[in-house]
Amino acid sequence: MLGLAVGLVYVVSGTLEQHIIQIGDKSPAFAVVTESGKKLSPESFGGKLLIVNFWASWCEPCRTEMPSLELMAERHARDGLRVWTVNHKETAAAIDRFLALMPIGLPILRDADGAASRAWGVRMFPTTVFIGRDGQPLCTWTGEVDWQAPAARQQVQQLLRHGRL
Repeated sequence: MLGLAVGLVYVVSGTLEQHIIQIGDKSPAFAVVTESGKKLSPESFGGKLLIVNFWASWCEPCRTEMPSLELMAERHARDGLRVWTVNHKETAAAIDRFLALMPIGLPILRDADGAASRAWGVRMFPTTVFIGRDGQPLCTWTGEVDWQAPAARQQVQQLLRHGRL
């Protein structure tokens, strides 16, 4: 089922206060590491629509969702859509074992200490965040999404065309 929310929750560091990220807010600052050790942040792809998918190899819905996410990324690459898969706190060896069982072509970035997941308030996997060309969050999906389903395809098309839902 496609769950859509217009806000994201994250815990402000050092307090128990929660802040709802509203449409139009800036994305929380975070950096993740590529397989080659390069640090990337959303600013690395300025001007492009970015999808950030938080996942873990032990998460069955994450594994189920991955092929349709990859197909969606391939379908919209020439539209300027970029997709990052951000692995939550797993070792490179665990990711390699996952890739041996399920080879995918999406970039897999490591959130080794969980800081990116915490910054976005990710509490459930998978969580997928759309970040607009201006670096602002557009929406989030929590839980497994079939990116080939008509409802998901329609919403992705709308985001690509209008930058909002």
